Amino acid sequence: MSEPISIDIWSDIACPWCYIGKRNLEEGLAATAGDDDAPQVTVTFHSYELSPDTPVDFEGDEVDFLATHKGMPREQVQQMLERVTGVAKNAGLEYRFDILQHTNTVKAHELLHHAKAKGVQQEVAERLMAAYFTEGKHVGRIDDLVELAASVGLESEETREALESARYLPAVRQDQAQAQAYGIQGCRSS
Repeated sequence: MSEPISIDIWSDIACPWCYIGKRNLEEGLAATAGDDDAPQVTVTFHSYELSPDTPVDFEGDEVDFLATHKGMPREQVQQMLERVTGVAKNAGLEYRFDILQHTNTVKAHELLHHAKAKGVQQEVAERLMAAYFTEGKHVGRIDDLVELAASVGLESEETREALESARYLPAVRQDQAQAQAYGIQGCRSS
């Protein structure tokens, strides 16, 4: 038996490339899991916000946000989204930028830390990314996050208390500080 492997991933719920990478990693690990010498692998998600200044209730669609945030012409943004949608499709994901609700993700990151403490971080990461990219659900408001967390088995009132109290915000900020120390500067794919 091989030595255990720990994979630490800094990502944002709102990063389309992160969800594609997550899916590809899962498929790669599943493809080798049956090998006699397959290592035990643990994956831990760490917080990284691509756009921490985004309001929770952003007015506009993803094209509006990226055109403003990146200073790109709308046509170029549309082409970029079509490209990432095609890459996502190859990974088995059906991105819906037409219904995506762009938002601030800090509370979603707090939820991921709460889920980690409860032993269901992988399930919550998948639920949040699917909700955001494929279902058009809001992942920035506490009520919506509590509902999503409950759908994977987390207790609603405990989750609400964790989010309202910002109990895990220091852990989110610690992850972000570590990302900065590592020189992580965000997603560079386009």
